[in-house]
Amino acid sequence: MNYKYLEQGKAAISPIGEIIISPLDNLLEKYTFSNAMALSVKLGIWEASLEKYIDTIEFVTEDLKNGNKIKMSQEEVLRKHGELFALRHMINLSSDLLDTPDFYWERDQLEVLYSQICTYFSISRRTKVINEKINHCVELIELLRSHLSDKHHVRLEWMIILLIMVEVCFEIIHYVDRFVH
Repeated sequence: MNYKYLEQGKAAISPIGEIIISPLDNLLEKYTFSNAMALSVKLGIWEASLEKYIDTIEFVTEDLKNGNKIKMSQEEVLRKHGELFALRHMINLSSDLLDTPDFYWERDQLEVLYSQICTYFSISRRTKVINEKINHCVELIELLRSHLSDKHHVRLEWMIILLIMVEVCFEIIHYVDRFVH
């Protein structure tokens, strides 16, 4: 990240992507830079968390592709679903990634500067990419949940059929025993 201090002038992003800071003049400009940089760092942490999450479910995609048995329980799938929604909540609802903070609404020059810095750090593009990745993960987890639920329902149906067969056998034995005596 290239930056330079100017004794005079306004804080901005230069056409070559260099951050220009006025060292003494405006503390609010410095706050704006630090606010946008902190947002970029938070987004970087969430991107790393999502990558770690993706690594933990990557084997599922391979198992599905190869037709192998899925090695996750319903509880694990539910836990993974919860992790994903917690991450989505932090990114989309508990942060300022999708909109400009209220602080800048009445400070037009700082809002422009904030927008420039967010553009410099590609905040909106990175947020869009991370949300697309989360959507893909949600689809995979929903598929797993549906598959495991169907598997469970089939097992219950077979148990019911087996119980009905046992009941029929008892009735046949009871009928035969009554007929013989």
